[in-house]
Amino acid sequence: MRPIGGISLSEPKKQNYLHGAAILAAGVVIMKILGFIYKVPLGNILGDEGYTHFLVAYNIYSVFLTVATAGLPVALSRMISEANTMNRPNQVKRIFSVAWLTFLVLGVVCTLVMFLFPTELADSLNDVEASQSILALSPAVLLVCLTSAYRGYCQGHENMKPTTVGQVLEVLVKVVVGLVLAWYLRDLGRSLPLVSAGAIFGVTAGSLAALVYMFAYKRRCYSALPAGNDVPESGARILSTLLKVGIPITLGSSVLSLINLVDSGLCMGRLQDAAGFSYADAKVLYGVYGKAQTLYNLPAAFITPLTISVVPAIAACRVTHRGRESSRIAENSLRIATVIALPMGVGLSVLSYPIMTVIYPGSHESGPELLMLMGAASFFVCMALMMNAVLQAGGNEKYPIYSMVIGGVVKICVNWFLVADPHINILGAPIGTLSCYAVMCVMDYIFLCRVMPERPRLGRILARPVLSCAAMGLSAWAVYGLAIRFIGGAEPGRLIMALCMCLAIGVAVIVYLVLVVLTRAVTFEDMKIIPKGEKLARLLHIRPEG
Repeated sequence: MRPIGGISLSEPKKQNYLHGAAILAAGVVIMKILGFIYKVPLGNILGDEGYTHFLVAYNIYSVFLTVATAGLPVALSRMISEANTMNRPNQVKRIFSVAWLTFLVLGVVCTLVMFLFPTELADSLNDVEASQSILALSPAVLLVCLTSAYRGYCQGHENMKPTTVGQVLEVLVKVVVGLVLAWYLRDLGRSLPLVSAGAIFGVTAGSLAALVYMFAYKRRCYSALPAGNDVPESGARILSTLLKVGIPITLGSSVLSLINLVDSGLCMGRLQDAAGFSYADAKVLYGVYGKAQTLYNLPAAFITPLTISVVPAIAACRVTHRGRESSRIAENSLRIATVIALPMGVGLSVLSYPIMTVIYPGSHESGPELLMLMGAASFFVCMALMMNAVLQAGGNEKYPIYSMVIGGVVKICVNWFLVADPHINILGAPIGTLSCYAVMCVMDYIFLCRVMPERPRLGRILARPVLSCAAMGLSAWAVYGLAIRFIGGAEPGRLIMALCMCLAIGVAVIVYLVLVVLTRAVTFEDMKIIPKGEKLARLLHIRPEG
């Protein structure tokens, strides 16, 4: 420990996996509010066409980001969690040093590729005008790589607070810088590709802010941890283990990022070459699809914190041979993921028309249909994320690769044929996404049944949340329909539509919360392991079973 101003500074207190998830989820709420402030005005500033440039550049960035950061942070947190469990502090320090250098090399390589070949990358996706946005994003890959090393270190100590604070700071800076640059460049009369580049530069600025914070946090809170008596493994051995664990996860995650990248070029190409749309019309269709994706990604953002916390929790069970406890954590996580993700997906589908009309006025008319399909797909995305995390944490990194590859092939095949149909066109893309993740969920569940000591029980995971969500969705549909009929009239304005939508959402939330409590979709055991959970359980009259 090191005294600072009379206060002893020691390693931050660890959180159990759902406590950590709750901390991350609280940050997600803040980030989603900030993200809403960022992407909604941005979509309206750029329009459907300009948003295509933004989306194409971001899809390319996501591939490089996934290659550099998808697997190694998970491997790092798992290795550090295992070393901590075995009380090997010197091993922890050596693991971080090796990982940091690895992240640096990967980040430099990926950043240079984006920086040196922006035009070639954009042209490969049939949108050469996205090259300026790719250039503006290129430094972000290196910055996020280094930030991920610090986040993986803290998560390995089961400390989720710095990740949350860093992510909120990152989004806040992104919002301010991105929107200010977008508005400024638009007011100067610059071209849409340049306005898009200004907007997306906010991502780079936010990444820099997060890196500075994470570096300072680790230096302040972990640099003075006492040394141990353990002899750490060699750097080469640690690197070998890091890559052995991280590469399969990276390959699995990269499959989906690559498929999404191919999907961008495929949709743009099939809309023009097969469905007969012009380049301008194809940009509009793909742009409104990108706007719907912004909303469709919302449920997954709330599940990601839980997946991050599950990895070190199950890894610690694995290294201490507590198989039944790891099975319990896996089933509880899947059930909680269902309780969170399913109502959000149902809400997006049932209220797709008012949501798209209110948030993105003037967008292409296909927007509500896109969101309706993607709302259904969002639930399968969340469950696939959670099952993949459980498999990876348990040392079964290869299985998610299999499910992702098969799901990705399904997506590409469905998109190839459906997007080419002029009557279906861009609607084929969300149908492909839904098919992809449904296949992945089925395969992942089969894998879980094979590798877990006790297989997750689908009835316990799904039955009660599905019943609650069915009633919730029906109430939202009925309330909105009645409200718009009696308040809105024949041609309701945007403000009236927003009012009716908020009323429907409010009623739906109340119905869902009441039914979740009545059906015991969330148990007293679940509530005990989240911050202040027992008090909240008593408030909601959730009692121990039996």
